[in-house]
Amino acid sequence: EVGEPEPLGEIASNMEEARAIGKAVGLPLVVRPAYTLGGSGGGFASTWEEFETIAQSGLSTSPISQILLEKSLAGWKEIEYEVMRDGADNCITVCNMENLDPMGVHTGDSIVVAPSQTLTDKDYQMLRSASLKIIRGLGIEGGCNVQFALQPHQRVAEAIGLDPTADAPYYVIEVNPRVSRSSALASKATGYPIARVAAKIAVGKRLDEIPNAVTDKTQAAFEPALDYCVIKIPRWPFDKFPSGDRNVTTQMKATGEVMAIDRSFEAALQKAVRSLEFSGRTLLWEDPEWRSGGTFSLDRLPLVPNDLRLWAMMAAIRRDVDSDTLLERTNIDPWFISALERIVAMERRLLSEPLRPDLLWRAKRLGFSDEQVGTLADMLPEQVRNLRHQWDLRPVYKTVDTCAAEFEAVTPYYYSTYDQENEAEPLPGPKALVIGSGPIRIGQGIEFDYCSVHAAQALSQAGVRSIMINSNPETVSTDFDSSDRLYFEPLDEEAVRDIIDNETVDDQPPASVVQFGGQTAINLSQILAAAGLPILGSSAETIDTASDRHKFEEFMSRLGIPQPPGAAVTSVSEALQVAQNIGYPAVVRPSYVLGGRAMEIVQNASELIRYLTAAVELAPEQPVLIDRYMEGKECEVDAICDGEQVLIPGIMEHIERAGVHSGDSMAMYPGLNLTDEEVSTIVDYTTRIGMAMGVRGLMNIQFVVLGGPPYRSPHLPVEATAATSVYVLEVNPRGSRTIPFISKVTGVPVAPVATRVMMGESLASQGYEGGLWPRQNLVGIKAPVFSMGKLVGVDWHLGPEMKSTGEVMGVDRDFPGALAKALLAANLNLNRKMGVLLSIADQHKAEALDLIKDLGQA
Repeated sequence: EVGEPEPLGEIASNMEEARAIGKAVGLPLVVRPAYTLGGSGGGFASTWEEFETIAQSGLSTSPISQILLEKSLAGWKEIEYEVMRDGADNCITVCNMENLDPMGVHTGDSIVVAPSQTLTDKDYQMLRSASLKIIRGLGIEGGCNVQFALQPHQRVAEAIGLDPTADAPYYVIEVNPRVSRSSALASKATGYPIARVAAKIAVGKRLDEIPNAVTDKTQAAFEPALDYCVIKIPRWPFDKFPSGDRNVTTQMKATGEVMAIDRSFEAALQKAVRSLEFSGRTLLWEDPEWRSGGTFSLDRLPLVPNDLRLWAMMAAIRRDVDSDTLLERTNIDPWFISALERIVAMERRLLSEPLRPDLLWRAKRLGFSDEQVGTLADMLPEQVRNLRHQWDLRPVYKTVDTCAAEFEAVTPYYYSTYDQENEAEPLPGPKALVIGSGPIRIGQGIEFDYCSVHAAQALSQAGVRSIMINSNPETVSTDFDSSDRLYFEPLDEEAVRDIIDNETVDDQPPASVVQFGGQTAINLSQILAAAGLPILGSSAETIDTASDRHKFEEFMSRLGIPQPPGAAVTSVSEALQVAQNIGYPAVVRPSYVLGGRAMEIVQNASELIRYLTAAVELAPEQPVLIDRYMEGKECEVDAICDGEQVLIPGIMEHIERAGVHSGDSMAMYPGLNLTDEEVSTIVDYTTRIGMAMGVRGLMNIQFVVLGGPPYRSPHLPVEATAATSVYVLEVNPRGSRTIPFISKVTGVPVAPVATRVMMGESLASQGYEGGLWPRQNLVGIKAPVFSMGKLVGVDWHLGPEMKSTGEVMGVDRDFPGALAKALLAANLNLNRKMGVLLSIADQHKAEALDLIKDLGQA
């Protein structure tokens, strides 16, 4: 109706229609299910066999059994526009974004650049006009995301066999008349609060009546202007699932994303790579498998759409693979390839030239970290940092102001760059740095951002300025009004110490809050302490006592609290000896990890050797922990310790037995399966550990209860049983992923209370007593959510390593009601007509009979 071009295609509601349309459109084609997110159920079909599979999947995934079959535009540029319109037909473009990856990859799995870098002014204006025409034609009031396929660079067009004169210059791929994933990215990239403005439009406000909260002088009708470059890189879960299919297509696989801001594409890209938090994986990283017999092989590089393609392209450029070859293999615009070549050119200078102030300045302008410079110049990162300070080469901080400095910004939203003027003067008065949790990934999700935001709010309410540092555009913590000051930066040593330096006044650095940022922040605590920087709450020594196996064993032995027998080992022979002493099965895992990463249960020596040689690298500084596996009821608590007493908001009991990671287990509050004696023991152990360890703030403890009935429905009364034993599995002196859940079901604001404790307030002064908080008259169930349907080749079996990508909760007056709500929220079909597939180990079959009978009667 609006006269905008769209790809050849039609809608099908059944397989008969789909086959007819498929033959008319021709292969290759794209299948898009209706009313789904993240490309669920869809895909790219290049053969009729693939078409049959994907079309059937799409029809079953769509809630209205409808799919769109479109001509493939693989290789074209993918461009997005975020536009706004009010009830008076005023329209603006908030931001346009360009995917580095061409069409054929879901935008959630693409590297995205804002503003676009390779469009001519004619292309930009053509697509802008089309976007405004579409939002007007659809009558949308609020925000709208429009995705286009634009004809690629001439060299790419030749590579994919495209005749530019035989096709439209662009096609409209998708229109989302709502706030989307891209809307969140555009909001953080520009500082323009799309959702807030859309809400005000919904109640009748015009764009010229809505003030711009960033400048406090302009209105929302003022189109943002960017004088910097923003890059988003997806965070994929393949570090957890190395056997999964790493190729990316139209069905999204990323669990999260990072965003970086700098003055150039190269600098923003390198900063974004640092933000991914893959240990040691800067742009210098190369996979040893890319060498065949010690010789580099171009054919071994994953240059197809893949989570490692960026690193593969860098490796190819270092071997002087020409841009035409890379262009033919990737269909990526030559401008982006040239930018990667400029980074490699600087790598070669750092390798071959002595490090001088001008060379280091140019390297920092291109986004090279101290770690990268040190690797190339054969120096330690700390030596590079000292040289920077000696030569007075420090980052400055620029404001994200929506207007390219045309008006003065009043919101404190900053990014670092190597330039002249620093726009972020130190905040006056008391202040503290809240270290965020970075990208959402398995084991470290949005639960930690919940904690960070509540911590920042608690600091501000107590009269302490909160300074947030994070790199995730999907989070509330990176809203410019969630804290007193926001730094959008990587969560690594260099960035955090530079920010602390910038906020230091009269040699008094601000203290850092590390308890709410997951393992990311905990790992930084040792670095900050070593640099003599203050930490709020539990000390680095307390954190180390809980994390270092030898220290923790000695600590628990002094308290007389039992834990599974085990030890930390640094060699295969030592591991085999420990396992023989404690007995199989055994739980093995690296130290200092979150989400059970690389954790397994091994049944014998052969499995232990396989684990030690394939899953981890043994070294004195990287010990592996081996514990006797105890199969029993697993429970956990989040507790707050102020040095005088310990508050336990509630005890959570896992429905799955010990051995399934706590993040993959369903947890219920209260622990309906626990006897009074078991509860008393858990409270006693928690209190003694918190006081003796010197915890100030939060801690999470996981227990296993041995003995008692093998299985009992939690809604039945607890019966007296034979004596049981409670063992401590793990102590973490930080916030955990269960804090949002336990806060909601108990009514105790755990994160704010713990934050005030870290600032020196007692629990008593906040109105809380030690011990177990009174049990609430409800049942809450926390249930995991899995994304196995999108992760091909991943083992669904649950074990000590976490695999879920999210969670839901159900609350009711009794267990069955709460469980049903949680399962429905997790999108599980509770249709009574469906059967149950049971896979039970031989040793568990006898005790599973009662459970099977209950299922049969349900």
